[in-house]
Amino acid sequence: MEFLTILKAIILGLVEGLTEFAPVSSTGHMIIVDDMWLKSVDFLESKYVANTFKVVVQLGSILASVIFFKDRFIEMLGLERWLNKQGYQEHKGQKSRLKLSQVIVGLIPAGVLGVLFEDYIDEYLFSTETVLIGLVLGAILMIVADVFGGKRPTVHSVDQITYKQAFTIGLVQCFSLWPGFSRSGATISGGVLLGLNHRAAADFTFIMAVPIMAGASLISLLKNLEYFTLDALPFFIAGFISAFFFAYISIKFFLKLINKIKLVPFAIYRIVLAAVIYFVFL
Repeated sequence: MEFLTILKAIILGLVEGLTEFAPVSSTGHMIIVDDMWLKSVDFLESKYVANTFKVVVQLGSILASVIFFKDRFIEMLGLERWLNKQGYQEHKGQKSRLKLSQVIVGLIPAGVLGVLFEDYIDEYLFSTETVLIGLVLGAILMIVADVFGGKRPTVHSVDQITYKQAFTIGLVQCFSLWPGFSRSGATISGGVLLGLNHRAAADFTFIMAVPIMAGASLISLLKNLEYFTLDALPFFIAGFISAFFFAYISIKFFLKLINKIKLVPFAIYRIVLAAVIYFVFL
């Protein structure tokens, strides 16, 4: 496989990794990527192979979140004692008070609606025009959250989130079923409006994203295994590794900065991105 082809996979993984968890809509960026890069790779001419590649790089991003929050997942799943019995005495989990049941409660609304309307969403909402609408509406919600919800937060850690807050954030996450709205943009905004500071809302968002994204990606991958060809394997691996690396960096720096810069800069970026897509790709 040519070096240039592998380089394209790395760049595609970079785009996925940097945008999957930031509230900027990875779907909006993939519109640009599809036009500029995916269509220029011969074995990705089939939309099914291209979609399989997108699932693979998304799994790289999911793995980055799992690794970043590994101590919390170990605590929530009750694995610390088992790991210690296996000889992993060096593990020092951070005594998370966030329960797995709270995460599940947050997943229920979007999970139910996603199952009920999956075919409708895939058929009618995955167009450039609808993504543009999602980008702008998501930006408006983020601005509203910063203006009305971010002044005096009462929840400063993900460990303080209640079941009611988890469920309500899950309801707001339903907006992200509209392509371009952004899952993280919706849930962080919802959390901020409920009194969480930006870091706590982002932590809960990234933790909650893992099961729903992993489940959807694995189901999609199993449906498209026939397109996981040997010729495409180096391309897929390069994209997966790139997405993992850049997603980990993105999560780390985003969580460090979010309490300082808030959501408005990302909202402005989304509006600019929508304008670029409108004038260049429509």
